[in-house]
Amino acid sequence: MAVYTEVSQEDLAIFLGQYDIGRALSYKGIAEGVENSNYLLQTDKGRYILTLYEKRVEVKDLPFFLGFMDHLAQKNLKCPVPVHARDGVALKRLSGRPAAIISFLDGMCINRPNEKHCEQVGFNLARLHMAGRDYTGVRANNLGPDQWRPLFDQCAARADEVTPGLKQIIAEELDYLTQNWPGGLSQGIIHADLFPDNVFFIDDMCSGLIDFYFACNDALAYDLAICINAWCFERSGEFNATKARKLTQGYMSQNPLPGKDIEALPNLCRGASLRFLLTRLYDWLNQVDGALVKPKNPNEYLERLRFHQKASSSASYGLS
Repeated sequence: MAVYTEVSQEDLAIFLGQYDIGRALSYKGIAEGVENSNYLLQTDKGRYILTLYEKRVEVKDLPFFLGFMDHLAQKNLKCPVPVHARDGVALKRLSGRPAAIISFLDGMCINRPNEKHCEQVGFNLARLHMAGRDYTGVRANNLGPDQWRPLFDQCAARADEVTPGLKQIIAEELDYLTQNWPGGLSQGIIHADLFPDNVFFIDDMCSGLIDFYFACNDALAYDLAICINAWCFERSGEFNATKARKLTQGYMSQNPLPGKDIEALPNLCRGASLRFLLTRLYDWLNQVDGALVKPKNPNEYLERLRFHQKASSSASYGLS
């Protein structure tokens, strides 16, 4: 989350006139993430999140995302719910951008997750996958393996400005994954971005999942690999196999995956680390003037990629 588009009081008042959520008492930009403009909105009837959609989010995909959130809430998965205007429509326009109001979710993000948090992430990721089985929307992963090379092509000429030799490292990894990307895995709708800033906790219990704007149809185990990358490395860069085991056990307790999916984890983790290395590299080289936050350093995911390159089997992740 961040703020790229400023919203005037006058425009906000007109916008809120379409809803039954009261009048605005305050609204404040949320300086987190890099994708959309987000405001914490307080009205005389409650708290909400106001989102203006920017950058990578395609307008044509927004009904899929918002509909998926409605669907998950109907399945009793804890997540924010789009607020529909009086005409029944959740997606509107504000300050020249597509915009929506989302219900406020109680809880806090965890900066230093422990093993219990990781187990809860796996547990709730599995519940999300199960809840999505009968969602009729379909969306391809626009940041999946077939998009990594075109994204790299936009960054290759300047990659070594970030780290000497990075261009060659990425090129060689792309060649490897092109030849070795696993197929025939269990498919479904995945979150695709379940990082610590997208999971809320109250104490050690997950109070909800947020930010579904990368959700898509893809391999379920790839979503698990994304979470291993996001949750199971310490700030020092060291991999925590116990956290990985707890995360995977939490997942498998609800939605057991076949052995083929688990065996594919080393290459799936390599792919997940490369995906975030590439998007961070692109954002690092194409910073947005005036944004409240700076893009994250891509080198964090270079180090994770190097770890996964040495993993010979799922046992490297503390799994049997």
